[in-house]
This record gives sequence, structure tokens and C-alpha cells, in this order.
Amino acid sequence: MISVVIRSKNEERWIRRCLTAVSLQDYDGFEIIVVDNGSQDDTVDIAREFRCKILAIDDREFSFGRALNMGIREARGEYVAVLSAHCIPLNNKWLARMVMDFADESIAAVYGRQEPLPDSDVFDKRDLWTIFGLEAKVQTKDFFFHNANSMIRRKLWESIPFDEELTGVEDRDWAKKVIERGYKIVYEPQASVYHFHGIHQALDRARCERVVRVIEFINNGKPDKGS
Repeated sequence: MISVVIRSKNEERWIRRCLTAVSLQDYDGFEIIVVDNGSQDDTVDIAREFRCKILAIDDREFSFGRALNMGIREARGEYVAVLSAHCIPLNNKWLARMVMDFADESIAAVYGRQEPLPDSDVFDKRDLWTIFGLEAKVQTKDFFFHNANSMIRRKLWESIPFDEELTGVEDRDWAKKVIERGYKIVYEPQASVYHFHGIHQALDRARCERVVRVIEFINNGKPDKGS
């Protein structure tokens, strides 16, 4: 079984399309868990139209890692797919293609391709096309990993949960830890999603500064003074 954990906050524009695409996956045996961070729009009402479990986390408790850990604790699947509510799987083979790579026991996690939409910002288009290429790869040193579109082994998460204190890029911190234990990360371009605002959100400077602080912390082991 696969559990799909979807993080959301004010995603009424996208979540119906996201949940529709996930619900139509050609895979026997999966569940959907939505972890919502205090949406003030119709996100939760739309999610209730689908067969999914809905969890709530408020701003006082929220961190990206804590929201993920909350969802995964409720998951019943051997594998957990992680998806942002504004990401839309391209086709009904997304789940099946992601889980195929776990036939190798040394694989800790898989992350898929992210593609822009026609009206995405030009900076986001450039970054997504540059970062998420067409060639699959196995990472044994590079700990780039992205939880907008990924899948992990739940059993491994039980011993290495996501860091709940980091202010961002909890995915890369987790990937670094599992790689240091001898596991591998796979990039699977055939498990692709549309991601409207990309991973840099049209060069949002404040977001960039936060990400840089955390990556410096991950690389150097120094306290994250921005958290």
C-alpha cells in the first residue's frame, strides 16, 4: 500500500485538480492524507469532496517537517508519497512509476520531475527546466531532494523522521542523513508533476534567504540563527 501525504495552505485554486489527479492513479491500494495549515479559503471544503483523511496544523505548531511527520504518522502504507497541494501529477502512472524504483533495497527515496505550466513565471520556468531534467539518476553523494513531489520508505522514516525545527528544506536535510547511512536517492523524471510557482517562487528574496540559512546549517552544522 502507498500513502499519499499532501501539505496544503490556502490552495483552493489547485487542490481540486491535485486531488482529482491523485484519485485517478492507476495503482491498486493507496490512501490520501491532507495536512492543512490553517487555510482561510475553501481548501478544506474542497478536500472533503474526496476520499481522504484531513489533518489540521496551525501556525503556532507549523514547520514543514512537523506537518510531514504528522501526516506520515497517520499513514498505513509501506511507502509514502509526498506532494504539495499545488502540484498536479501529469498522468495516472505517477504513483506506479515512483514506486518502481524501490525494488532496490538500497533506495531510500525517489523524487520526480517538476514541470511549469504555460502561465508560470519565466524565472520559475527556467529553474524547473534547468533543475529537473529528462535523465534519471541515482544519487550517492548529492543530497538534493524535493518534497513537492517525492516518495520515501516509511520504515526508514521511523528511525529518521523529518527535522521539525528547521525553517525549510527539511527534504535535503533528511536526504543527507540517509545518504550518510549508505542509502541512495533516485531522481525519476517519468514521475512528473506540474508545479505552477516552481521551487524558487519567481525569485522571492525572503524565501531564498531562509533556504540559504538552512542549507548553510545542514552543510556546516552551525546553529540556524534565522529560525
